[in-house]
Amino acid sequence: MKLPHDYYHNNDVVALSKDLIGKYLFTCIDGVVTGGYIVETEAYNGAVDKASHAYGNKKTNRTEVMFRQGGTIYVYLCYGIHEMLNIVTSDDGHAQAILIRAINPTDGIDVMLYRRNMLVLKSNITMGPGSVAKALGISRNINAFSLQSDTIWIEDRGLTFPGESIATVPRVGVSYAAEDALLPYRFYVKGNPYVSKPNK
Repeated sequence: MKLPHDYYHNNDVVALSKDLIGKYLFTCIDGVVTGGYIVETEAYNGAVDKASHAYGNKKTNRTEVMFRQGGTIYVYLCYGIHEMLNIVTSDDGHAQAILIRAINPTDGIDVMLYRRNMLVLKSNITMGPGSVAKALGISRNINAFSLQSDTIWIEDRGLTFPGESIATVPRVGVSYAAEDALLPYRFYVKGNPYVSKPNK
């Protein structure tokens, strides 16, 4: 069952980022369903977070979707190469978002292998946000889509992890954010092979 729309209206993006661990992310692109459960996330706390695209309430054509009510997706291009999937949360105007950094694939693995140009299943198929988006067929073509749509959605299938099995650490690749780079806003399942590096 899809997570309800109001699930995403939580103003605590950090708590929600941790809660998404174990939820199932699916896409249906060109009639093919692919997905798996989320094993790594990062929270971005909008206007007050120097690592966020919306820091200082900066609103541009690219970031406009972040300012919408939670329950949509924000897809952007990183380094001109990688599409990155973010879950928009909170209320109108708050610009909070959660980056999906890794999933444990469960559905449509043959299609994911094709999209990733891989012959056999390896952990890097969905390790890191660029790999997640490519494996699931996510691009800026579906930017701003609702998570209630039939194109992309998240389900709660009752999978949970004990608190001690989830690492809480600083985010990756945000050294430009000064002291905010040290915030413990990254969550991942300890020991899961699909979690991106560093994962110790």
